[in-house]
Amino acid sequence: MPRATAPPITLTAAQRAVLDHLARAGTTPQQVARRARLVLAAAEGASTGVIARTWGITWRTAQRWRGRWHAAQEALLAAETDGGPGDDRALETIILGLLADEPRPGAPATFTPEQLCQIMAMACAPPGDSDRPISQWTPRELADEATKRGIVARISARTVGRFLVSGGGRGPAAPQPVLAHPPRARPGGAR
Repeated sequence: MPRATAPPITLTAAQRAVLDHLARAGTTPQQVARRARLVLAAAEGASTGVIARTWGITWRTAQRWRGRWHAAQEALLAAETDGGPGDDRALETIILGLLADEPRPGAPATFTPEQLCQIMAMACAPPGDSDRPISQWTPRELADEATKRGIVARISARTVGRFLVSGGGRGPAAPQPVLAHPPRARPGGAR
């Protein structure tokens, strides 16, 4: 069965300038730069199949990006006219949003990065600083202390252990604190 003809991609001078900038800027994320080059190639008349083979992506992926660009033509033109001549900020914002990943399905993260950082900082401090009568942290003690301090409403010891292992630490119950060390006595008795 023959495939449908891909929608034509037409670019204004301002759109082309923004896409060229995104494709070449060293600070542009690689996925966005790649998608910008894909749209530029489509505007030059490259077929979906050629684009797919050139970038090593599936035909459907190439078609999806062409279709997203084509569907956003009105919004792109509106952003261009709203911004005024020489002001491409609104246009660049629309294009960046268009070339970005869509939200993926799945459950939202249970814990924020700030909460995880607080738990990691707590794990790096000696347990005695938290009035714990232990010499080293265990996942159960960390989970209990995180709940006690109000960092999280609840967290299991297993979750704390998994986080600490995957967080690059030396394990959930490191024999020595990683960052917090007791102050050392300086030579001559000075502190």
